[in-house]
Amino acid sequence: MGEDPGAKRAPVTDNGDPEQIRGEIETTRQELGDTVAALSAKADVKAQAKRKIEDTKATVADKKDEVLSKAQEAAPQSAVTTASRAAEQARQNPLPFAAAGAFAFGFLAGWASKG
Repeated sequence: MGEDPGAKRAPVTDNGDPEQIRGEIETTRQELGDTVAALSAKADVKAQAKRKIEDTKATVADKKDEVLSKAQEAAPQSAVTTASRAAEQARQNPLPFAAAGAFAFGFLAGWASKG
């Protein structure tokens, strides 16, 4: 790939030895097969797209873990305590949180239907 096509060719013999000619033919077939496989891989857009998607997913997952780790390190203990208290309050008295959730859902549904 990216090389001069004639750079790896086996030398052609003039002696006419059938075994040597068969060997040269087999070498040429292998080289041709490798070339066809390389061209097929380059032309397979679907496989290239899948590889790119998998690479991007892995990169995003790594970044997500990194950001979460940094956020946990940076979050003060009081914020964690406040979040825990809010969650406990929501469990004890869910009506205000349900009302706020319903309002937010209605707002977003109305906004989405306009667009």
